[in-house]
Amino acid sequence: MENLSTYFILFIIYSFLGWVVEVINCSIVEKKVVNRGFLISPICPIYGCGAILITLVLSNYKDDWFVVFCMAVILCGTLEYFTSWLMEKLFHARWWDYSQNKFNINGRICLETMIPFGLLGLLIIYVLNPFFYNLLSYIPSNVSNIISLVLFIILIADMIISCNVISKVTSTVKKVAAQNKKDDTYEITAKARELLKSNWKGRRLLDAFPNIETIKEKVKKVANDTAEKAAEKVKKVASDTAEKAKKVASDTAEKAKKVASDTADKGKKAVEISKKAIEKGKEVANKKIEINKKNKKDD
Repeated sequence: MENLSTYFILFIIYSFLGWVVEVINCSIVEKKVVNRGFLISPICPIYGCGAILITLVLSNYKDDWFVVFCMAVILCGTLEYFTSWLMEKLFHARWWDYSQNKFNINGRICLETMIPFGLLGLLIIYVLNPFFYNLLSYIPSNVSNIISLVLFIILIADMIISCNVISKVTSTVKKVAAQNKKDDTYEITAKARELLKSNWKGRRLLDAFPNIETIKEKVKKVANDTAEKAAEKVKKVASDTAEKAKKVASDTAEKAKKVASDTADKGKKAVEISKKAIEKGKEVANKKIEINKKNKKDD
């Protein structure tokens, strides 16, 4: 059974490793070095929380790697969703958004990021935890406690500073929104970014989260996207309807033309039949006249 200080040091280690992964990934995407993370320190606590959660819950299932994989996906996916929701409620901003990814849930989590959570769970349970446990076993418990205490104090101070900066941004967003009768989302976002740029911590947050959006901006963006999609759909339906109407009109005209042609042909045939009937009638009448004349001569 590991003590609390060991778990806390593990939390810091995994938070740091998560920060490294985020920095590498975002730096590749942005093609420049990005100091990723919400805090000043080089850590991403959500990774540390996920790793400790996996350690506490899944260590008893290490005999079945498939269970570890599946439960790691569920645990970390739930953690990421809850963290996104909580930060949005606290700071009125979206810090990441997977709305453009396939198989996402409210833009907070998506299948593309959840599968790696399962692989991460396997890595933690079967590789990293045994290595770190062995490494930490060489540190005396009193030294481990001191290290944990120092790291805890630094973490709390970092969180206070970071939350203070974001709280100022949130209050500014609310103030501008209250004063702005035109409901100009872009002005509100501009004010928020301007305030963030006014100090080094804010500038680092903007650099770490270049696509951060206020909730108001997000709602308006979603509404605009929905309106555009609806307009596109209406346009497509109208175009399809016009094509169908054109085709029906063309088919009807073709059928009418064919019916008219058939009717004309039948009319011609009727005229021909009538002519033949008249000719036949004349022949019969002429024969009768000849017969009558012949009978009169005989008399």
